[in-house]
Amino acid sequence: MEIRRLEHDFSVCKVSDYSQVDLEEEFCFVGKTDEERSVVCITDHAPGNTTERDDGWKAFRIQGVLDFSMVGVLARISALMADNGIGIFAVSTYNTDYILTKKENHEKALAVLAQAGYKII
Repeated sequence: MEIRRLEHDFSVCKVSDYSQVDLEEEFCFVGKTDEERSVVCITDHAPGNTTERDDGWKAFRIQGVLDFSMVGVLARISALMADNGIGIFAVSTYNTDYILTKKENHEKALAVLAQAGYKII
């Protein structure tokens, strides 16, 4: 399985509403529940109406399209990270999964994945 590193810096934000979120940006993940509205985006594109924010994230994605019948893909990666003391923030899309780690753990996370047999591209 291939893992593609993303070179951007990311932020995880809570916003008051989505009026200042640019959905046309290269990476923009939104989530809405009965309690909050969240955005994960490239740090330089964080919306102005952010009410809380955590910067300093780097990301990688599982390359290709993952079939919904595939079981345990994210579980295996998250277990590898947990076993090595690396916290993650995961985002899933229709096609694949994105895993964010804090900047200071990012290279270690990629090394752990490479050692486990993942191809880093």
